[in-house]
Parts: sequence; C-alpha cells; structure tokens
Amino acid sequence: MKEKKKVFSSWSGGKDSSLACYKAMLQGFEVSHLLNLLSEDGKRERAHGTRPFLLRLQSEAIGIPIVQVNASWEGYENKFKHAVEELKLEGVEGGVFGDIDLIEHREWVERVCGDLEIEPIIPLWGLNPEDILLEFIEEGFEAIVVATRINEEWLGRKIDKHFIEELKKFDFHLSGESGEYHTFVIDGPIFKRRIKVSELQKMYVKGTWFLDIRVGELE
Repeated sequence: MKEKKKVFSSWSGGKDSSLACYKAMLQGFEVSHLLNLLSEDGKRERAHGTRPFLLRLQSEAIGIPIVQVNASWEGYENKFKHAVEELKLEGVEGGVFGDIDLIEHREWVERVCGDLEIEPIIPLWGLNPEDILLEFIEEGFEAIVVATRINEEWLGRKIDKHFIEELKKFDFHLSGESGEYHTFVIDGPIFKRRIKVSELQKMYVKGTWFLDIRVGELE
C-alpha cells in the first residue's frame, strides 16, 4: 500500500483552514502537524486575534500536534520558513492552505513552498464562497465569529445558513476572504471532542471588533 504523503496544515483556528485540512485528509494526505503563527509577543493568533491556548485546545481536540511561532508581520515569512524547515526534518513534504481566490495569497504560497521545496495543497482554491460555507456546515463543522470589521452584533454568531443569508446583504466575499470577519471552530468531522467556550468579552481594536474568549474546555 502506498504511504501517505506527510503534510502540515497552515492553521488559524478558523473555518477555511479547518475545511482545507479536512479536504486534504479526504484526498489521502496525512496531516502530521498544525502550523500556527502568533503575534510577536505571543499573546494572540497572528490573523484572528484569538488566545493561543484556544488553538492548542483545538490541537488536542483533533489529535494533531500544533507548532506555534511568534512573528511580526515583517518577519512572518522567515519565521514561517524556519518552522517548515524543522517540520521537513520530521518527513513533511507539503503544506495545506485555506486560501480561496486572492491571487496574491496563492502567489505567496506557491513562491514560499517553491523555496522550501514542498508541495502546496490548496483544496478550496477557486470554489464558490457560498458553496464553501454550505459544505462547512453540511459536513458538521461548528464555528463562531470571533472578529469582524462589519457588524459588532456578529460576534459569537454561529456559522449557519441564517448567517449566510445575512452576509448576502453586504457587498463582500461571503467567506470573508479579505478579513471582513474571522471565525473560531469548536467542532467538526476532524474533531474527536467538542470545545466549550465561555467568559466572552467584546473588544474594539483599530477598526475591528474582537470576541475575547477567556475560557475553553473540551467536552
């Protein structure tokens, strides 16, 4: 039997990285690690602003180890490459990314993976944003909104079909590809246990509303 190719999943804790990871698994890849970059001080997830312990909780719930690296935006690429070079020593030959249709993101992924001599795997690329959200829901994933530049009232909202209909009232990418909103996944087909979150507080920072989740535990 052919051995599965070992890959890492570029991990933010949100819906797109989770669905991409799941689809890569269905395609026959072995996801051996989650790779997550944090803010320079290590206090928040680099893109979504969630607390690092929550991503470690996801890792435990899924059963795949997570590598977390502190990085500034300026030093992001170098830190990312260094982390992947370390994973290559453990047999990793590719990386899974949740990008959908921002060409500059794809160009970055392909250039960096080319430099690292690993395979870029982008399972969501070119798919219809609404279809992606519907697949996410129908496959049994559960996520809540943890950041938004659009509507404070969305914080804590579950990603469901009612939410999709509300998103359609606005003129932006339904998956929030340009950062209009971000999510945190608490359950799904790659999870062995569900995550329960509590002690939620809203914060407004530089034009974005964040949901600060202070407590999380596995059910």
